Amino acid sequence: MTIARRLVLSLLGAAVLAAASYAAQAETIRVGLPTKTYWPTTIAETAVRQKLFEKEGITAELTIYRGGAETFEAMAAGAADIILDPPSLVSAGRKKGVLSKLVANAAMGNFGWQLMVPAKSTLEVKDLGGKKVGITSAGSGSDLLALWTVQDKKVEFTRVPVGGGGLVPNLLSGNVDAAVVYSPLSFQIGKSGEAKTILDYATAVPPNLTAGWIVPDKLAQDKPALVQKALNALYGAVAFMRANRDVTVKLIAELYEMPADIAAAEYDNTIMKVETSGDMSAANVKDAVQLSLDLAKLGGLKDIVPTEDVISTQFKPVPTKP
Repeated sequence: MTIARRLVLSLLGAAVLAAASYAAQAETIRVGLPTKTYWPTTIAETAVRQKLFEKEGITAELTIYRGGAETFEAMAAGAADIILDPPSLVSAGRKKGVLSKLVANAAMGNFGWQLMVPAKSTLEVKDLGGKKVGITSAGSGSDLLALWTVQDKKVEFTRVPVGGGGLVPNLLSGNVDAAVVYSPLSFQIGKSGEAKTILDYATAVPPNLTAGWIVPDKLAQDKPALVQKALNALYGAVAFMRANRDVTVKLIAELYEMPADIAAAEYDNTIMKVETSGDMSAANVKDAVQLSLDLAKLGGLKDIVPTEDVISTQFKPVPTKP
């Protein structure tokens, strides 16, 4: 064996050992996502595929749940480190001893969320009294919107939790009369002609902080660097997606097995509208959180704590560059 070859093999061996050592030393952040076909999943998947967590020196484990409430329960049980959910769950959780806070603003509107009925249905919002309306889970974003509809439109209906993956099948099979559907599913079944929108929450509900990244108080206190690195990667993904339309549309189509035109609609109407800085200390954020809690209260949710107890300005994402 030549000296040159020995040197190459030696260097390769050292590289393998270094990589193994890095993998063993890298901290892991467990990311909880409310449902599969939803923009937070696109963000997290982009961060993984662009190796943004790796560039921050950490590894990420993504787990997809059946809805926002189940995601929050996972964090409360210690199965997730950082999740995306509405402020109302943080508020209700603190009353029950689940101490967590919003550490980054993710969305200021219900982009793509629609109250839908089967295409042949003659029902309008005012006709939903006594009917069944599908939601992902109790306490989730879809449940909040359903509760808001009850209060704002003065109509009483039964909210039926079917999980994120069950919204469309249950709506189209007639198991529920209507459903609160998120994008891109709402775009997909609308364009296919299988369902139609009777209420567009993006325009009907006043702008408010509808979702943010949440971590337990203990994690923020014990491992602030890990939280910071995770946020950097997630907002690096947002920046990457906004700068790379074609790549992101292709990813959405691949992840959710949908046509390119529906993926493009999701990109234009949702991805391009999510928050890019995540800064919880921004001037309008506190008011937006308060409005979110007020809307939740109007929807019938109790156990609302002061806004100051729901948010944290400890972190400010510094987007990781690919």
